[in-house]
Amino acid sequence: MEQLIKKGKEVFMSTYAQFPIVIEKGEGVKVYDKDGNEYIDFVAGIAVNSLGYKNERLVTELKEQLDKLTHCSNLYWNEPAIEAAGLLVEHSGLDKVFFCNSGAEAIEGSLKLARKYAKKNLGADKNGIITMKNSFHGRTYGAVTATGQLKYQKGLDPLLPGVKYVEFNNIESLEEAIDDNTCAVLLEPIQGEGGIRPANKEYLKKVREICDKNNLVLIFDEVQCGIGRTGEIFAYGLYDVKPDIVALAKGLGGGVPIGAVIANEKVAEGFCPGDHASTFGGNPLVCTAAKVVLEEISNEGILDNVKVQGNYLTKKLNELKDKYDFITDVRGHGLMLGMEMNIPVKDIIKKCMEKGLLLVGSGERIIRFVPPLIVKKEDIDSTVSVLGSVLEGEI
Repeated sequence: MEQLIKKGKEVFMSTYAQFPIVIEKGEGVKVYDKDGNEYIDFVAGIAVNSLGYKNERLVTELKEQLDKLTHCSNLYWNEPAIEAAGLLVEHSGLDKVFFCNSGAEAIEGSLKLARKYAKKNLGADKNGIITMKNSFHGRTYGAVTATGQLKYQKGLDPLLPGVKYVEFNNIESLEEAIDDNTCAVLLEPIQGEGGIRPANKEYLKKVREICDKNNLVLIFDEVQCGIGRTGEIFAYGLYDVKPDIVALAKGLGGGVPIGAVIANEKVAEGFCPGDHASTFGGNPLVCTAAKVVLEEISNEGILDNVKVQGNYLTKKLNELKDKYDFITDVRGHGLMLGMEMNIPVKDIIKKCMEKGLLLVGSGERIIRFVPPLIVKKEDIDSTVSVLGSVLEGEI
């Protein structure tokens, strides 16, 4: 592994602080490095590998699609894209889909659609976007502007104009920010990179009411919390609140890169031919993966597994919280959980990796738990055992 890592450092830009292992393969909820070391993976590509590794149906259908067609232009239709879009419409309660390649692109598309819709229907000055402090929406210019964390924006001025930030879960803060130019509100039902912070149900319902009252487009960023991660296909199913636009990526492809924007009929009419595009959007290979993921999650008991195992993991993490006074909170929904501490978690994550457990942070003091949605009780027991042994050393 050392030679590979050395070569990697020579040829890659320094955008990641990588751990000194080279992942080679995976099966179920486990991955293996080039030296054959085994790891329980509670990172899952950061909430990407929804069906785990080496899912038989996903592998088979991707291979079959490779034999047929890897890519074709959006100048033409292709069946996997139509089928995947149909499933998204069916499960979302929305009407129209645009495919892209990533979460950041899905956010960019959502922002463009909201402004296009507003300018066509509400007036040329309707271009203001309200987002939440502590949010994260991606690294491209529009997405990083929408992100309410200064650390991601450092050195990138000037940013996209017309964006305001308000306090998450604070309805008065939102109401005060709305003005005659506001066209949309963007938020994550569960803030991911911001520390696994769920929206309050009454807050989200009130946001919907305010958007309806002021004729604003409500955009949900479900890039991380969507596609079954909470025990609902869409996280907004937990809240009984439907957005006008939802942005998706991560778990939708089960490990291949795909993003999507879904919108209701009214707002979707903001786009006309030529208004937006993506060369690889709707690619038949990745849409085959999305179709498999959506069918597997909705038909194979995976949502029930997320609820059962999510409750069990929450219980086990709270047992650790009761034992160690430096753990201050356990929160989240389903298999998107965060454990907050009053100490930095970087060394804890590193020591867990050395003991065969992969975890990821969410800020400096929060460990995030986003395993594959197929995780079992014994995987959780092993995870909590390793984590507990590392935490014991922090006393």
